[in-house]
Amino acid sequence: MDQQVGQQRADLRLGDPHRGALRGPRGHRAEHSEAHESTLTRRTDRTGRRSCADHQRTVRARQHDAVMTESSTEPVTVVGLGAMGTALARAFLAAGRPTTVWNRSPEKTAALVAGGAVPAGTIREAIEASSLVVVCLLDHRSVHEVLDPAGDALAGRVLVNLTNGTPEQGRELDGWAAERGAEHVDGGIMAVPPMIATPGAFVLYSGSRRAFDAHRATLDVLGKSHFVGDDPGLAALHDLALLSGMYGMFMGVLQAFALVRSEGVAATAFAPLLRRWLDGMSGFVDGAAEQIDARDYTIGVVSNLAMQAAGYVNLRRAAEAQGVSAELLAPLADLMDRRVADGYGHEDLTGAIELLGKQS
Repeated sequence: MDQQVGQQRADLRLGDPHRGALRGPRGHRAEHSEAHESTLTRRTDRTGRRSCADHQRTVRARQHDAVMTESSTEPVTVVGLGAMGTALARAFLAAGRPTTVWNRSPEKTAALVAGGAVPAGTIREAIEASSLVVVCLLDHRSVHEVLDPAGDALAGRVLVNLTNGTPEQGRELDGWAAERGAEHVDGGIMAVPPMIATPGAFVLYSGSRRAFDAHRATLDVLGKSHFVGDDPGLAALHDLALLSGMYGMFMGVLQAFALVRSEGVAATAFAPLLRRWLDGMSGFVDGAAEQIDARDYTIGVVSNLAMQAAGYVNLRRAAEAQGVSAELLAPLADLMDRRVADGYGHEDLTGAIELLGKQS
């Protein structure tokens, strides 16, 4: 027995675990040792795999942090320092973006420079200072007046035009930028200057999706970003459509105030009632959208067009009797009357859209 055990121990020393496995009274200890060693190996493998996965997650997190850090310190140039351009530049500065500013009237840069902005001496210097150039000027013509002399400096850069304009102007500028080696994103700001960088602000963008995605973290500083399509004219289209709704509301509000003022009612006394009424009528938007997309103006009709047209006459009569012009009311009255005359009095008012022209 002692001789057998000695041989088994010798085999273990020579590295043959199968030949050297101890049997008999002490053999189970050797088997237990092998099992324990195997368990440790498996645990080590699992630990190694976990460590590798943890390392990969750490690397990814650091890469993400690096990207976020880079975007949070991305230089930006703002061209045009009217009320809106100044608000944009202040928002970028407040968010920690290195901001270069330029304006045709240099004195408008002073307050921003005091807040940390870098003034550019020329439009070329302004463009060359950043890979992202944000333009906010009076109109489309002024954009070309400012950029044309230094258009070649835009090569390899992204031009974001937030100047109010038309869809065709957005498309024209896109082609102009492409000819000079720049990517272009057109935009529409749905806010007034004090709203910039607040939850109430949002900005419409269209054009180069790649450029928009690359600079979105910086653009988001201004307000919630909405990319509305690759067609560079779509931001202006959405912008002007929203403004059309706004000005339609403004016309109604002015007409309402003029009417009550004719009898000495204070606008401030009437305003709460007007706001409550307009808030209650805001549901018209969603209902009208459903009817328009279906081209079915009988969906959910509560007050048909014929009845509304008959009542609308009184708005004009009352205004004239009170010495108030009805010219703001006249266009809709004409559309309603024409639609009723065409035999659609049973439908909703929304059907008047069919008289407004083109449908894509």
